Order: sequence, then structure tokens, then C-alpha cells
Amino acid sequence: MKEEQDEIPSGINRREFMRLATLGSGMVFLGGCGDIRELWQRQPVIKVDSWHQGFCRFCGTGCGLQIGITDNKVVDVKGHKYAHNKGRLCIKGIMNRDILYAGDRALYPKIRKNGEFVRASWEEAMSLVAQKFREAIDAHGPDSVAFYGSGQLFTEESYTASKLFKAGIRTNNVDGNPRLCMASPAFGYTGMFGLDEPMGCYEDIHHAQSLFITGSNTAECHPIVWEKILDNKRSRPETFITVVDPRRTRTAEEADLHLQILPGTDVALYNSMMYEVVRRGFVDQEMLEKYILIKEGDETRDFEAFKAHLDDYAPEKAAAICGVSAELIREAAWRFMDSSASMSIWTMGLNQQVQGTAANQGVMALHLLTGQIGRPGATCFSLTGQPNAGGGVRDTGALAHALPNGRKIKNPEDRREMEALWGVPEGTIQPKPGYDAVSMFKAMESGDLKCTLVMATNPGQSMPNTNRYREAMKKTFLVVADAFDPTETTKYADVVLPAAMWVEKGGMFSQSERLYHYVPKLVDPPGEARPDLAILTDLADRLGIGNILPSRTSEEVWEEWRKISAHSYYNFNGITYERLKKIPGLRWPCPTEDHPGTCRRYVPGEDPLSKGTGRLDFYGRPDGRAIVFIHKQQAPPEPPSEEYPFILTTGRVLEHWHTDTITGRLPETKKVPVDFVEIHPADARRLRLENDMQVRIRSTRGSAPFRVTVSRRVREGLIFTTFHSSRNLINDATIDAVDPVSKQPAFKYCAVSIEPVQA
Repeated sequence: MKEEQDEIPSGINRREFMRLATLGSGMVFLGGCGDIRELWQRQPVIKVDSWHQGFCRFCGTGCGLQIGITDNKVVDVKGHKYAHNKGRLCIKGIMNRDILYAGDRALYPKIRKNGEFVRASWEEAMSLVAQKFREAIDAHGPDSVAFYGSGQLFTEESYTASKLFKAGIRTNNVDGNPRLCMASPAFGYTGMFGLDEPMGCYEDIHHAQSLFITGSNTAECHPIVWEKILDNKRSRPETFITVVDPRRTRTAEEADLHLQILPGTDVALYNSMMYEVVRRGFVDQEMLEKYILIKEGDETRDFEAFKAHLDDYAPEKAAAICGVSAELIREAAWRFMDSSASMSIWTMGLNQQVQGTAANQGVMALHLLTGQIGRPGATCFSLTGQPNAGGGVRDTGALAHALPNGRKIKNPEDRREMEALWGVPEGTIQPKPGYDAVSMFKAMESGDLKCTLVMATNPGQSMPNTNRYREAMKKTFLVVADAFDPTETTKYADVVLPAAMWVEKGGMFSQSERLYHYVPKLVDPPGEARPDLAILTDLADRLGIGNILPSRTSEEVWEEWRKISAHSYYNFNGITYERLKKIPGLRWPCPTEDHPGTCRRYVPGEDPLSKGTGRLDFYGRPDGRAIVFIHKQQAPPEPPSEEYPFILTTGRVLEHWHTDTITGRLPETKKVPVDFVEIHPADARRLRLENDMQVRIRSTRGSAPFRVTVSRRVREGLIFTTFHSSRNLINDATIDAVDPVSKQPAFKYCAVSIEPVQA
């Protein structure tokens, strides 16, 4: 039986291959789809009439582009050399050239009649949508309708949707895909610092002597961030890279130290590393005395109680929980604490757990205890998965528990302040949070949600336990606005609305480092497709509440929104369309139109909102102190059993993005396999499985077919596959258990079996 081998073009090693794969717009990485010379030859010479500044449509890295236009069509893209990516693009960045012209664009409205879709006019479709929403609201109240959005919408669109539903319709049932990917860091940051979003920036990568990457396959999911890390390593070879990941990813292969922990044991690991910080005397006493408060739940604890808690996580004890040696834990802790500047980077591997918030806060606590915070290269930094999950959802308050700029639904003062800013009567905003993502689909299932508007996302594939929630979608009047049709969500819609995307409409994105950037409208959308903003304002007018949305163009909405931000600690009042038409982005806080933007928050003298002259000012909390929480490792939500002996974890591959709605329609990436399941050689031998054999992954919830890839990337007892494919829908099997704080589902862990499929 042959073990899996990754194909690399002859004559170069893996590191050089990964470097070449991200260097320029003429180079793309297609895995095993041909040798590297072919890739150069594939790039055609295209006549470009005009070049325009813009930004990538894909992940939260937020790479700057130059977009080439000829005859009202995007014909080329290249990296913007003055943006943070310095002219580099990964393969997904290159795909921006073709995404508008992929197959299956939604071109006209459709209505389901007698079980079948028929073409409709916009007037007919929107009249029906408004009628159904109005009937539901009148008969069952505002909480019988909901909005499910996405970090793929522009900020102006998410803000408008949240305002329409919360201040117009008067329901807080506003949630979406970011709950599935970024809720845990949002609650992690807010719980510890009082405010959401990272405090550092990409520049910190170049100052860090130690990089602690945990729960992130950066090389494949954020390739240009990874290239920045390799830049640092090339220029400063002493830079030490530690990777924590249950799978030996491409990121882990390049690391100096890899801790291949068991999924979902992060809390034990970070507690153990903090134990080592205390044992070796590396606690920053100034931080402890002036800038930190220790809590267990709502109760304040002293440092002695904290040390007693950590005693339960000495490396020998944690090793038994995490499945790695005590020596590796000690080495990881030493490299973190003994560095001149340590930076942590993480994403879905931490977030998508039943202890996602606790895991996030464990990493942040390491920074606070060691003083590795608030200096160049010393910061805790979460990466976002979508191009606008930060600025478009977390900042705008487009989640069920939130209001704009860090305000909370439950806080009466926050509600009153937003009512005044929105110009609506006091008491308009309801005091009860709405449905989070999983609860929203359960409300469809129970019949409590009568109508739901879904925009720019694909929950029919991205939700966990999809069999259950696909059935739930049949029980609500489902309206889906999407650029593509069919998707695994439009299949269940009652009305499909064709949406413009990216440079067919224009607006603001904000990526992982709090940098807002402007994407201009450059071409017309196909067929009858309309911007999501136009759909939202049309719905408001038809519901008779159009007055709630006086701003009707993207620029008008942005002007309203930036002025509202000036009343908060999320102040980007100085970020205007005019400024961003000239430069590739600004980081907030940015309170005035002559402010250059902020690299590091909470640092007096650097952050314009920080007060005093001390080392740090965590101004999001009344006492200016950050909180270190005591968290205990909990048991997994679904331990393996005799019937379901394997742990399943999921992730991505370099060439694809999210549910494959866009990348799966492009010819370059259709050849890239996403139907594989990685299994360790020992497990494969025991089950008599070989490469390319067909198997079925099964849980108590559902199953999906895959082909075997025998690989040492996974440890015994663990299997891995992607969530890209709609034909091999792994979320039929994943669990819908959620973090009790953030309500984010635990995609990274469930118990499954593997069964051979007979030909």
C-alpha cells in the first residue's frame, strides 16, 4: 500500500515551491494540475484599456489589486505594489479576473410555483417578498422574520440590513455566516479588552522574533500572510515559528516546532504554557500590577488562585490531555516567553470549538502575562476568513446580540444611544437578542420563523448538521439573494434574487488588521442582477418603512456610518471615500481626515483614543485593565466510541474558498480535488483501505462519500477532509454543538466511522 505523496515540480523543494506560488500575478498554484512551466504559459496577454485600484474578493487578508478593464469587462488583475501585499497574489487573488464570468450566474429573479422555479420580474418577486414579510409581521410579530448575512457583503450593505431589521422591522434576528467563523474571537476580545478586533497589524509580523501559529493553516488559507512570515524568516533566520495543529499542514511542515495536539484540547495547552511562564519566572510584574485583572466567570481572583488553577495543567498532566509530549509543551512556552517579540496568529482551528472563546482567551492571556503585547511584533492577532467579516459584520453590529461599534443589545444605554443616532423613538430597539445562526435555523424548524432573507452566503452547505437544517429551510418562506444559482441554498428558496458582486456594485471592505479599503464599481452586473443594497432599500420601501433608510447609495451609507462611528471607540470618522480612492486603505482608529490610521491599539501616543502616558490603556474597560480569565479544559462534545471510533476535523485547500460556490465554477480549480479524506497509514492498513478507494464518512447525523488519501499529515484516530464540495457534503456529518458563549459551532470535532463503499 502506497502512502500519499504531494507532487512538487522537479528541481525545487517545497519551501521554494510555496514561495514561487505567491510571488506575482503571473504565477498561480494549482496543486497537482501540471508542472510549473505550464502555469506561466497559461497567462494570456490581454489588452487592458484602463487600470483601477481595488481589492481581492476572497479571504480576510485583503490584498490590494490593480484591476484591468476593457469594454466594460474585467480582463486582468495584478497585485497592487503599494498595498500591504506588495504586488503579490495567491491563486485566489488571480481568480478575481474570472469570477464575474463563471458559470451559473444568477441573471433574473425566480419564484417557486407549484414546486418549480419560474422566471419573474423584479416587481413580481419583490412584491411577493414584501407581502410575505408583512403578513408574517402582522400575524406573528417582528420576531417571525429574520436576516441571515455574510462577511462577503460590503460594509454599507451589512449596516443597512442591520438597521432595517433592528430599527425598522424591530427584530434583532440578524445573524449570519460570521457566527460560524469569527464569533469566538469577537467574544474573546470583547471579554478581555472590552472591545472587539485585533490590536495589532500585519507590520507586526516583520518585527516578531517568535511566531506562534495555532489553529491556522496560514500557508493555504491566508497565503500572502504566510509569505510575510517567510519574508521575516528569510531576512531574520533566528525567527522561530511554532505551529499548533492536529494535522501536519503545509504550514506545519515549514515550522521549527509542530505540536500535533488532539482537536479541542487547546485550553489545556495554553494553561500548561502559562504554568511554564509562572514556573520560570517570566510573569511581567508591571502588567500584573497595573494592567491585568484575573477573573473566574464574574468573580475576581488573586494571583495565588490563578497559580493554583494552573497547577492542574503542568506539562506532564497537559500532555496526557493534548496528546503531545511535555517536552514539546515546555519548548513552545519557552520560545514564546523568551522572545524579544512574540506574535500569535490563529483562525478557525481555535474558533470552531465548543470552547472557542476560552481557547481565544487563553492565547490572549499568554500575551498579557508575559508582557508580549502592545509593542512592534508583540501582539495577539486573529485572522478573518471572509473579506469583510470584521468591518462588515462585527463593527456594524450585524449579529443577533450586537449593535454598531461594540454596543450590545442587552445594554439599555447602548440601545438608547443607537436610537438617538438613528433618529428613532426610544424603545424601538428590542431588549432581547435575536437568534444566533444555529438557533435561527432551529426556529425555522419549529415554525417560529416565517420568513428569512439570506444574502451572499450558502448555509445550505456551510451549516453543521446540514440534513437537519435543509429540512428546516423548507419550513420558512426563504428568500435568497446570490450572485450564483443554483447553490445548496437557492435549491430550497421560494424566491431567488440575482445579486451583483464585487466590482459590479462597489463599497467598503475591512480585512483582518482593521484596514478599511474601497472597492469601486467598474463594470455592470449581468442580466437583471442588482446590488444587495438596492434590494434592501426596495424591501424597506415596500414594507412602508423606507424612511428608516435615508441613505440610498453606498457612499451615502458610508457617510452616515462613519459619522456614527465617531461616537464610539471604533472611530473611523476620518476614513472617507475620497481618501481611499487615492490610497490602498486605512486602519482605524482614524478619527480625523488628516489622521494616518493606527497600527497598534491601546498604546498611548500611538492610538489616538488612548489616554495618559502609561504603557497601555485598555480603554474599552472602565478601569483600563484587561481581564485574564480562568478556564478549565472540558470534555469533547462527542467522544469517539466503538461505533464511531474516529475524530473528524475539516478545513480548506489552497485553491478553493469556503463552499466552492465561486472557485468551483472556474476551470482552473475544477481539477483540484476536494473529495478526499486523509487517513493515517496505520488506520488504513487496519481497515484495509488504499489510496483512491471509495469510503463513506458517517456520524449519528448523516454521511458523505469520499475517496481515501493515505497520509501522515493526520495522526492515528484522526481523519481530515474539506468542506468545499457540495457533492461530498461533509457537513451532513458535522455536529451542531456550539460554544455556550459565542454560539459558534464546533466544526473541528465530531465522532465518525469510515465504511468502504462497494463499487
